[in-house]
Amino acid sequence: MNDALPLTPAIPAATLVIFRDTDGGPPELLMVERAKAMAFAGGALVFPGGRVDPGDHALAALLGSSDDETAARIAAIRETIEEAGLPVGLSPMPLPPAFERLRAALHAGSAFGEALAAADTNLDLDALEYFARWRPAHAHARIFDTRFYLARLPANAPAARVDATENVRLFWATAAQVLAEADAGRATIIFPTRRNLERLAWFADFDAAVADARAHPVRTVTPWSETRGGIEHLCIPDDLGYPVTSEPMSDAVRG
Repeated sequence: MNDALPLTPAIPAATLVIFRDTDGGPPELLMVERAKAMAFAGGALVFPGGRVDPGDHALAALLGSSDDETAARIAAIRETIEEAGLPVGLSPMPLPPAFERLRAALHAGSAFGEALAAADTNLDLDALEYFARWRPAHAHARIFDTRFYLARLPANAPAARVDATENVRLFWATAAQVLAEADAGRATIIFPTRRNLERLAWFADFDAAVADARAHPVRTVTPWSETRGGIEHLCIPDDLGYPVTSEPMSDAVRG
């Protein structure tokens, strides 16, 4: 039987999967560990990201766009700067002191557009590749409608640094390594993160991930529950590029 629809509307959100090249091996991805006290996914490993704010829509409008997808791209870039201190999706690359002031301004509550202008840089929304969209429908206090984007770590980018507020740790690892840590009980990953990591583990490099994203037009993933072989499973569609499309409900971590 399918899950009941949530009582409250979904919260728009965006997240950024950042690829870092390695010598002769699969790419590494930036993961952040959420603080255990957080109401959503406390203690879990996730990609940088967060809510799409009204300011993201306002900046999108200034750029001549009123669609939600543009606002989500802006949110993914802004949240990555705030949470991880990485200038992904900016052009030109701001000088280090200017970028530090930009990040500090965002933490202080300044409007993103004003902070960008002060750093003498602009948004490069095309640096992000639309990869997936997940919108759970289980009975939970907070339901997020999250767009996932892919991006390559810019050359000469500064070292990533955790913001030590919502998140307590960040690190680079391959998708397979993160999955292995979770399977060994040393890390927690929620259902959407696990399914996306399984898909990302297929790719030898960023270009392969982009090609796969373009081969599977984005359709919103809303998992459902279904009894298979007498066991209740949490399921997703089998035509969106995911190698694993169901998991026993008893094993699924749902935020």
